[in-house]
Amino acid sequence: MTTPREARFLLGCHLSIAKGFPRAIDEAEMLGNTALQFFSHNASAWRMKLLTEEIAAPFRARRADSPIAYLVVHTMYLLNLASPDDDLHRRSVDALVEEVRRAGLLGADALVTHLGAHVGSGTEAGIGRVVDALDRLACSAAWNEAPDVRLLLENTAGAGTTIGSSFDEIAAILASLRDASRLGVCLDTCHAFVAGYDLRTNDAVDATIEDFDRAIGLDRLEMIHLNDSLYPRGARRDRHAHIGRGEIGSAGIGAVVRHPRLRDLPFLLETPKQIDGRPDADPINLAAVRALREDA
Repeated sequence: MTTPREARFLLGCHLSIAKGFPRAIDEAEMLGNTALQFFSHNASAWRMKLLTEEIAAPFRARRADSPIAYLVVHTMYLLNLASPDDDLHRRSVDALVEEVRRAGLLGADALVTHLGAHVGSGTEAGIGRVVDALDRLACSAAWNEAPDVRLLLENTAGAGTTIGSSFDEIAAILASLRDASRLGVCLDTCHAFVAGYDLRTNDAVDATIEDFDRAIGLDRLEMIHLNDSLYPRGARRDRHAHIGRGEIGSAGIGAVVRHPRLRDLPFLLETPKQIDGRPDADPINLAAVRALREDA
């Protein structure tokens, strides 16, 4: 059975459900994880395979008998909540509503989503479209029927016209919602770094966390996507690297996982699945994080 969240180092990675939802728990358990993230369907397609209580119930039972103390579902890649196109915006909202329903059925603690891009309409207009989408979600039956699911807004790398690369943009969204009580933030370290926030040293992490607290408030920070970056600070290019092998480096990742204001949060890795030509990257990256966590 799961133990209280505060008693554990909540660490895990993004895993596949290709062999079934319960098998994702099996794999997480074999990796020694206490947290888990997955897509509940094909993340690159609008059509979602039907998820029923008959499918979800065995998964919930398997999770209840596992060490997984924190479960997060990630929304599909196709959503664009900031889109100025009415048809795409409506389709994105409808898909987000279904993502919430699925997350609730699976007993997830949170659903994390990207915000999308304004594609030329401007940052202010894009933020307005995101706010409209989230307000619509809050009026849906799925939202009300899944009261234990938190919706986490993920910061972006800042490529193109994407919304949410700055803490101020996320703060503006949260401040404009009719009800933001069930919303929080997922901080992706790679995205933050290539968007311009420094995470390479203890002092740099301190400064970035202060920036986050000033803009959004640390009470809103509920989860961290722990990824190194293939590209340098400010590059605005989203390519994740193996832990300690990227531009943030071991010192920076260690500063994040040991930070007194972050250490009790769930850390989910989205690092590449192959390393040095071998398909066993997850155990290597997880071991690197655990070593950095213990490093004084």
